[in-house]
Amino acid sequence: MNSNNKEIEVRFLDINKPALVGKLEALGAIDNGEELISEIAFYDKELTWMNKELKVLRLRKSKGAVQLAFKHHHAMVADGTKEIEVEVSDFDKTREILEIIGLVPYRQVEKKRHTFELGEVTIDFDTWPTVPTLVELEGESEDSLKDVAQKLGLPWETAVFEPSIIYLRTRYNIPIEKVRVFTFSEIKIEP
Repeated sequence: MNSNNKEIEVRFLDINKPALVGKLEALGAIDNGEELISEIAFYDKELTWMNKELKVLRLRKSKGAVQLAFKHHHAMVADGTKEIEVEVSDFDKTREILEIIGLVPYRQVEKKRHTFELGEVTIDFDTWPTVPTLVELEGESEDSLKDVAQKLGLPWETAVFEPSIIYLRTRYNIPIEKVRVFTFSEIKIEP
């Protein structure tokens, strides 16, 4: 993420991970390995953040680190997301603080992430429960993302700029606004 809290990223859905990993290896990308990410999405009590404003406070645990991030998707373009992220020391206590101040721990999520670095671009392969693997490119500029996409044979016109809450609903028919648990061991959808 760049210094002005603007997240510059793009996703490509339904990709062939083994073929793309082969291309990354041939390009000399650094393989940072795979991990399981667990997170909780928090919204305001009225759920306007989720249903209208496309805002979320995300508490995430990965590789022994815990991060708290505020994300606001204000435009469906590569740099259309404001993100402010900090590392916190305790997942459970941070969750308790967020609940005490009135935020709703709405959705528990898991995904498997395999991360590579190619120059200034981070390439994340994300696998959610029941959803085909996707690849996310994140970097300092849209041009750097376009360059890596081209090197990997990912047509820019197929790029997805919307947040996961939208593409999970519209492209995979997952009623994410009703999903309370979306993990590899359990999926819980409210009626």
